[in-house]
Amino acid sequence: MQDNTLEQRIQTLEDRVALKALVDTFANLADQKDLATQSLLFAEDAVVDTYFEGQLFASLKGRKEIQETFTGFMANFETAYHINGQHTAEIDGDRATAVHYCLVVLVNTVDGKKMRNTNGVYYNDEYVRQGGQWLISKRTSHFTWRDTMEMVAG
Repeated sequence: MQDNTLEQRIQTLEDRVALKALVDTFANLADQKDLATQSLLFAEDAVVDTYFEGQLFASLKGRKEIQETFTGFMANFETAYHINGQHTAEIDGDRATAVHYCLVVLVNTVDGKKMRNTNGVYYNDEYVRQGGQWLISKRTSHFTWRDTMEMVAG
């Protein structure tokens, strides 16, 4: 659908900026391990499905379950580093969809060795605007590849 008026075009631009800020804030909060605040970026009844190399790993329903599971998962890592890439959004009123790419680096210690896990991830996101704020209503995470290596002290 083509936005015709200047007001509609400005609203579309504002929505695109807000949606990109939403996923960037999500990544920043993950890196800070502030999963309680991060969970507020999801709608109360949100769904998160996570796939590793095409296999369903987890299906989470509701903000509480999402927060608890993310908190437990992130507790396995000393450091997280999300590098967001392209984010292509389609907006339809108070709903939107997007494909969003991210390089996720997770660092932990295994058998006394510091390990770096680098993951190629893309997300199929659905968003809803509630109370003037964009929230994630559904996220399907696709961890498509992973490279694990020991880190060298330096």
